[in-house]
Amino acid sequence: AVGRLSVTADPDAVVAPGSLVVANHTSLADPAVVLAALRSRGIEPVVMATAGLWRVPFLGAALTRGGHIRVHRHDRRAARALDDAAAVLERGRVVLVYAEGGIADRPDAEERPPGPFRSGPARLAARTGAPVVPLGQAGARRVTSGAVPKQLAGLVTAPVRRPRLHVHIGAPLSLSADTRTATAEAHEGVTRAWRTASQALTLG
Repeated sequence: AVGRLSVTADPDAVVAPGSLVVANHTSLADPAVVLAALRSRGIEPVVMATAGLWRVPFLGAALTRGGHIRVHRHDRRAARALDDAAAVLERGRVVLVYAEGGIADRPDAEERPPGPFRSGPARLAARTGAPVVPLGQAGARRVTSGAVPKQLAGLVTAPVRRPRLHVHIGAPLSLSADTRTATAEAHEGVTRAWRTASQALTLG
């Protein structure tokens, strides 16, 4: 509805039941972009999302109905999200997580590499043995970015502008047992996927 979405994948990319999909986070619009890309391939993931979204009228109810996972940032309840995600993975559902933990505060709509990752995805993968699938998205900041008025304007005009959006799904990663090393490996994998997505926009 808000842009022209294209999706590519590595030749050996597969999102098996019980996979942990790790994506880069650049815009309030990119979860919708990533969900649309995964759904185009028959994948309906459970999303780990900031708990504040449950306070948004209508959206909170939709998230609850979808069985998505609240993440209470900077709160002792944050660990509960990993427990909930582990249970979902063990039931064979795919979980989508944003390892950066938030969106960088910047006014421009330019593409930039993923920021530093938190250790949660690496710890979750070690705990459950879930395959880790890196995913890179580019173009979502063309829909919404910057200050609130600019983001609202972007949402309103996007159906007319139809910005190009691209999602690239990488091959599953085999992460190291060490959490710090595994976090760096996940970051590298998502950065590669993001670079492919970003180049697709440039070449398109």
